[in-house]
Amino acid sequence: MNDLGFRLAEHSDAPLLVRLRDGAARWMQEQGIDQWKPGEMGEDHFRARMAEGEVWLAERNGGRVVGGWELWWTDEPAWGVRPPDAGYVHRLMVDRATAPRGAGRAMLAEAERRIAATGRGWARLDCVTGNARLRDWYVTAGYTVVGEQPRKQGGKGSPYPVTLLEKKL
Repeated sequence: MNDLGFRLAEHSDAPLLVRLRDGAARWMQEQGIDQWKPGEMGEDHFRARMAEGEVWLAERNGGRVVGGWELWWTDEPAWGVRPPDAGYVHRLMVDRATAPRGAGRAMLAEAERRIAATGRGWARLDCVTGNARLRDWYVTAGYTVVGEQPRKQGGKGSPYPVTLLEKKL
């Protein structure tokens, strides 16, 4: 993954982030995974995340964006009130048409490096409980399942169950 670079997203990247997420949502639907839906999140979502946390992009070959993720410093809906000892990875997404093999792992590792650089010792994330494929992918990346949140409120729609995973950095 030496040809991947990472940068913080800017407000002008919001349309690109929407396209990335919608592409990932379409791929999930094609795979029979009931999780993300195209059109659920617009530019306002990503701009708000930029204001409240960090949104990162992965680029290849001189600026071609192939993926992105959100990095939060708290996540009360899933994890409750916690001490400031972790970063929370959300919406890890790759462009399956342009991302090199292993880009998802490289982005996750970069998120972990960023968390560790702040002095926080844990990377945490959650995934929809019914998505065993994604849960297993995180486990093989070194994450441990530490619990379930049966009624996470995601901002849109009904509460849904998530599996909580963390990794000591």
